[in-house]
Amino acid sequence: MTARKRIVLYNPSLAEGRGGFPVSRDQLPLSLMSIGAWPDREGYEVVIVDANLGDPGLSKRRVVEACEGALLYATTGILGGQVADGLACSRAVRAAHPRLPSFIGGWWASVVPELQLATGLYDAVSLGQGELTFLDLVHAVECGAPLEEVPGLALWRDGALVRTAPRRVEGWDKLLNPPWHLIDLAQYRDAQLSGRSAREAARMITPPGFNGRAVWGITYCSSFGCPEPCAFCCSPLVSGMRWQSMPAARMLDDLLGLHERWGFDCVRFYDANFGVHEPRVREFCEGLAARGTPFEWHAMMQTFSLLRWKPQTLSVLRDGGLYHALVGAETGDAGMRDAIGKHSQEGDNLRTAELLERLGIASLFTYIVGYPDEDEASMMRTLDECRRIAATCSLARAMPWPYRPIPGTEFYARALELGFQPPRTLEDWGRVGEYHLWEKECWPNQIPRSVQVARQTLEHYVSLSLGLVRGRIGGWERRALARVRSGDFRFARAEARLFTLCHRAASALGLERLARRDIHAGIQTSRMPRRSASSPMG
Repeated sequence: MTARKRIVLYNPSLAEGRGGFPVSRDQLPLSLMSIGAWPDREGYEVVIVDANLGDPGLSKRRVVEACEGALLYATTGILGGQVADGLACSRAVRAAHPRLPSFIGGWWASVVPELQLATGLYDAVSLGQGELTFLDLVHAVECGAPLEEVPGLALWRDGALVRTAPRRVEGWDKLLNPPWHLIDLAQYRDAQLSGRSAREAARMITPPGFNGRAVWGITYCSSFGCPEPCAFCCSPLVSGMRWQSMPAARMLDDLLGLHERWGFDCVRFYDANFGVHEPRVREFCEGLAARGTPFEWHAMMQTFSLLRWKPQTLSVLRDGGLYHALVGAETGDAGMRDAIGKHSQEGDNLRTAELLERLGIASLFTYIVGYPDEDEASMMRTLDECRRIAATCSLARAMPWPYRPIPGTEFYARALELGFQPPRTLEDWGRVGEYHLWEKECWPNQIPRSVQVARQTLEHYVSLSLGLVRGRIGGWERRALARVRSGDFRFARAEARLFTLCHRAASALGLERLARRDIHAGIQTSRMPRRSASSPMG
């Protein structure tokens, strides 16, 4: 009997570049499972090594050992720690197996293929959607066919980048369900149920009602691409603004079958834009509700989608398991909204937060400040919209993040013209870290000090008003809520210092305990009545 030809896939560590903090163990190696699906169906031996399950050094040694006698090696990664860790693993593989064909894909490799190929570590970069491209790569390597004949690749020829014929974005009629047998879900389950570190990065948001109990969840991806033209995002380049999705019935069958075996509590959808097709969302929710909603889920959506959905769709969202929505709000300024290319209108973000509040669904609205050519007044209008959401909706958080110039985006060229100095090597890009980290400026001096102070002040009052600091609502929290509602932050610095002194003293004397609540990014899952506020940011 002929031995099956082995394909080795490496999922780099996300912890690198996140301060070394452990990463939420619900994050499955979905991209590698997706590209491994067809080769696995055709009888190849597919080995996936996930560095996020343990010691990255040990994982690299496992990869090198698995590559002995293998057909090929491939890896992926998103901007940040995975870039550096994937690079280190590929170097180890090339040193041990210099003749082994090696490849890389994913959105980051798709936007900087020249950086990847210039390392000399990879024979090709898979561009964009990779499932069928990877299958063709496997066939080409096995039979010795020229890679130039495989569509959807970037190659390095005579010191220059060469692209093969473009490949269209395919629908789910050409793609397979995740091959769950390629990973050991028990390892991910056990890691989550053994307890979560308080410093865990990219934490899964806990559904309401768990009251500190461990949560067992998985990630899932049911669509590719996004139809939105956002100028700060690389999706328009990578997906061509195409969106293809798994049918709701197929998604239900896969997830319900998996749940019957593993009994997870929740699903985190990693779709770039889950809510593009309203009938699909409604069918999915109705299907879950009809089965007693065996698990809950959260996903990323857009205000443009939620506000135009029919009442029958909205009415089934919560009964169908949606407990949290991540909403890309992006800006509170009309001029920046037009520059970005958002389809939302003035006030849509606040209306969406209020809509989700009425439905009993928690939400996180993400904003960005410091876009190219954005002035201070525009940034302050964004912060004020964040304040108004906080003043109105107890189940919503509005989080402003600093703009980071990303290759492959419309705004990137303008950022370079304005003086942005990008990292020059993959190692440097691997140290960029999280998009939302304020502590590590990616573009120094782009965001005025006044805006940074206003953001810090807002976050202090909002976190305090929700009871996130002391784990309860008392006088300090009610005072903070009044400040959020009014927008009067004139005495913020003095009040913050006084609160810190009092809280530390009370904690030292045992008069109150430090908050122990399991809340990610300030998401509050219990209601607290709010009134709308219209005052501008102070």
